[in-house]
Amino acid sequence: MNIHRRFIFQFFGQLITVFVLFFIILIAFWAFLGFSMMNFESKQDLSNAEDYFVSDHVTFKDGKAVFKEELKILAKEQKGWLLAINENGEVLGHFNVPGNPPVTLKESEIAAMIYGRDSDLSQYTYWKIGDESHFVLFGRIQMAAKLLEQISPAVDWNLKKLNLPEKVQNELAKRNGWVQLIGADGKVADDFGVQNQQTHYSVKELLAKQDKERSSTALHFDPDSAQAILVGFPADEKGSTLEKSLFESLNKSLIIIFIMAFLLLLGGTLWYARKFGVPLLTLMKWIQNLGNGVYQEPGDVHGRPATRTKKGKLKRKFRLYKELIATLAQLTETLKETEKQQRIMAQTREEWISGLSHDLKTPLSSISGYAQMLASPDYSWSEKETREFSGIMSEKSDYMMDLLEDLTLTYRLRNRALPIAKVPTNINEFIRRIIIQYINDPVNQDKTFNFIPHPESITAPIDAKWFQRILDNILANASKYNPAGTAITVTLSSIEEHLLVVKIEDDGIGMDSITLGKLFSRYYRGTHTGETGSGTGLGMAIAKQLVQLHGGSINVQSEPHNGTIIRIILPAS
Repeated sequence: MNIHRRFIFQFFGQLITVFVLFFIILIAFWAFLGFSMMNFESKQDLSNAEDYFVSDHVTFKDGKAVFKEELKILAKEQKGWLLAINENGEVLGHFNVPGNPPVTLKESEIAAMIYGRDSDLSQYTYWKIGDESHFVLFGRIQMAAKLLEQISPAVDWNLKKLNLPEKVQNELAKRNGWVQLIGADGKVADDFGVQNQQTHYSVKELLAKQDKERSSTALHFDPDSAQAILVGFPADEKGSTLEKSLFESLNKSLIIIFIMAFLLLLGGTLWYARKFGVPLLTLMKWIQNLGNGVYQEPGDVHGRPATRTKKGKLKRKFRLYKELIATLAQLTETLKETEKQQRIMAQTREEWISGLSHDLKTPLSSISGYAQMLASPDYSWSEKETREFSGIMSEKSDYMMDLLEDLTLTYRLRNRALPIAKVPTNINEFIRRIIIQYINDPVNQDKTFNFIPHPESITAPIDAKWFQRILDNILANASKYNPAGTAITVTLSSIEEHLLVVKIEDDGIGMDSITLGKLFSRYYRGTHTGETGSGTGLGMAIAKQLVQLHGGSINVQSEPHNGTIIRIILPAS
């Protein structure tokens, strides 16, 4: 699949995903809203509850009905009771039923409960449960209407007096109820227990009181005197509390949904930026690197290639651009290899020409001068002078030979063309033999050589020929460029049994910072010793390359008049 089609499928799939998520959130919101409203209505007035609500709160087992605690609390708070019956009218369970609970209900009794009022002015609501062979009834007394039946016979319509029986007064006082006798003109003629009620009613207001279903008030109109009795109880604060709770819940839900939508939008934006923006920025940086001559893939914070995992596989967010990444990787390697070859060729050519022209010029001039002097017919040289001139010419020839050998070695090291055959070797014994050679050399009679071996036998994989060349170059410099009486000490130690350290230390004249900074540079010879024309200037550069070829490192510490310390660290076997 090409990159164009992959882009189309990616965007189409993501748009579908966003649409589905939005649709799911919308459905979840409306479902939550509907569920909250139905639960609110059920808790405010149990008679408005849906079948599922009652079904969740009533279970039938072994011919018995069990009401959950929440349903009992709602029924009791709304001053009602519960009856569970089967299709034969048998009572399977009851709660808070006034008087003696019935065992069986006749069909006529059930019909009277459901379709009308019974003698106790009770009102019933019923629900079919399960397979519709069980029913749950919720009943409650219309207290205002019940008291109204007791109040109306005792009223003195002519004198406009209520004349409330003591029993009725007690009941009203117990329930914080009130009664008003309203005259034909709408004014209150007599009252009982009134608190902040109206003192005058219009016809419209009276009809509203009478028509309001499940109202906490009841109205009786006497047609002969055109007067009315209005009985009422304080409104249940539970409804307002539930309503407030519902609105608070809905407000919280809306806030949560808004936050979720915002987070979804923010997350989607960040996801898109990460999925498409980050790869594009990485690829642009890669191309910019190539344009600036930096032939490598951009790295992450850990230094690994930005497009790859720890295992070297292409990261998921970069798979959309895998063809482009493969092309860039191939181009990077090609440019890198081309640059490397060009750099090696140019530098090799330059170094060979520069090195040979610089280092062979002086000895060749000396040889040429002395040869011309010996060949001159204008002067006859003595045997002593001839021998002296021949010795100088021989010395310069040897120097040229050493220089050519060192140059050849440095180029072989640089191009990794030097064969190294590392063999496990006892380093204590190896260095001891080298130190003995220097002690026995008459040239070094004015120097003191010391060796401090490792307290235990220590072995390391080295190439004996080239490792001796490393030590010879360092020890020869320490002997050649220091005054008589200098002590040169070689110490062998280890670091945690994995690394060995060879320290070559002298108490000679030391080096200044300029010499120290260029110590491992090719063709550099310090000028502080007073020596001229001595050495090829490649010894320390060769030593460093050979140490690196052995998998080790070398560093130098030195100050003028405070001697020099050279440390070689190699892996031990």
